[in-house]
Amino acid sequence: MSTKTEHGADKRVDVTKKRLINCNAVDVNQLMPLKYKWAWEHYLNGNANHWMPNEVPMGKDIELWKSNALSADERRVIMRNLGFFATAESLVGNNIVLAIFRHVTNPEARQYLLRQSFEEAIHTHAFLYIVESLTLDQGEVFNMYNEVNSIHNKDKFEMQITEEILRPDFTTSTFEGAQKFLENLVGYYIIMEGIFFYSGFAMILSFLRQNKMVGIGEQFQYILRDETVHLNFGIDLINGIKEENPHLWTEAFQEALTLKIREAVELEIQYAEDCLPRGILGLTAPMFRDYVQYIADRRLERIGLKVQYRSKNPFPWMSETIDLGKEKNFFETRVTEYQSASNLSWT
Repeated sequence: MSTKTEHGADKRVDVTKKRLINCNAVDVNQLMPLKYKWAWEHYLNGNANHWMPNEVPMGKDIELWKSNALSADERRVIMRNLGFFATAESLVGNNIVLAIFRHVTNPEARQYLLRQSFEEAIHTHAFLYIVESLTLDQGEVFNMYNEVNSIHNKDKFEMQITEEILRPDFTTSTFEGAQKFLENLVGYYIIMEGIFFYSGFAMILSFLRQNKMVGIGEQFQYILRDETVHLNFGIDLINGIKEENPHLWTEAFQEALTLKIREAVELEIQYAEDCLPRGILGLTAPMFRDYVQYIADRRLERIGLKVQYRSKNPFPWMSETIDLGKEKNFFETRVTEYQSASNLSWT
C-alpha cells in the first residue's frame, strides 16, 4: 500500500524497486520491507559470532614463544602470517568503507557491510593483541607488506583492484563502471578473503591441532568463522548483481575474472613457498599448491565460472572447520559475559 505525504510525494518503499546497485528509485535509508533477506541473515549471523581478542588467554603462547621448543621454521610461519593478516584486514576494511559501501544502494546489504567493517577492525585488533602479548617487534610485523615480497605482491595486487573504485568521480552507472565494481567485489571477497586468507588459516590451525600456540589458533578460528560469513555474503552480493544486470556478465568479462583468479592463485602459492621453505607440522609447500587450487575451484564454481584445476584437497580437516554446521561452537567455552543494558550502571 502506498501512502502520500501532505506534499503529495510517494514516500513509502516499493520493495520491487530495490536494487543492489544503481537504485535511484528507493530511499537507501528505509530498511524495511526487506527484499534481500539473505543480506539480513548474514547480518544476524555476524552478530551471533561476536567476540573480542582480549577474551582469549595468551599465557600458553607466551610461554611457548619464549622457550626453545619452536623451531626457526615454525616461528617463520607464525611471523609471516601475522605480517600478512595485520595489513590485509585493514585493506579489506578500507575497501568496504571507502569503496563498496558508497556504491551499494540497498539498505539491508549496507547493514551487513557495517557489521563486516566492525569485524575487520576486530581482526586488526587481534593481531595487535597477539603482537603485544608476545612482545614482538611491532614495526617488523606491521611493515611486512613493504619488506617481504610474497606479502607485498599480494597486497599490491589487491590495491590495484581498488585504485579506480576510490576515485571521487567513479560511478557504477556506466557499463564499464559497473563491471569494474564487480571486479572489485571478486577481488576482495573471492580472492582476498576467499583465497589469500586460506593458506594462513591452514598453517596456523595446524599449530592448534598439535596443541601449539593455542591462543593464536583460537583467534584464527574466530576469524575463520567471521570470514566464512564474509565470503558467503560477497558471493550472494556478486550473484545478486549478476542477476539484476545480466548484460555485465559477458564472456570476455568472465575470462578476465578467471585470469585474475589464476594470477591470485600463483601469488598465494608463492606466499606459501616463502612461509614454508622446508616442511613443518606435516605441511609442505607443494601441498599448498593443491590446496590453493582446490579452494580457487570452489570459489569459481560459486560465482558461475568454470573450474580451472580439479586439484584434490590435501587438508580435508579444513573442510570440516570451514563448514559452520560441523564446526564446534567456540563461543560456548567463553568465560566473558557481556552486560545487558539492564545491568549497566550509569554515573
